[in-house]
Amino acid sequence: MLVIKLLLLLVFMVVGASFAIINDAPVTVDLYFITPELPLSLLLLLALGCGILLGGLAGMVYFMRVKKENADLKRKTRLVNEEVKNLRTMPVKGR
Repeated sequence: MLVIKLLLLLVFMVVGASFAIINDAPVTVDLYFITPELPLSLLLLLALGCGILLGGLAGMVYFMRVKKENADLKRKTRLVNEEVKNLRTMPVKGR
């Protein structure tokens, strides 16, 4: 399995390197205040990195919300179990 992962990594590195070599034309990017001139491959990698970062942040927000909800449910379950235990140990009043 490790060999397959290494081969896939090597293939992606070769494809990425060839992509960077093919797309080396400079592109001007207008960012309102500055207009840098970057190679197209670098610009695409920066856009991909920003997308990954924003997607990770969005996923983290969702994960934290689910984690908080899970903790609340565990707390409620513990309280209900304690209440059931107390009700079972309570003496029953006879008629």
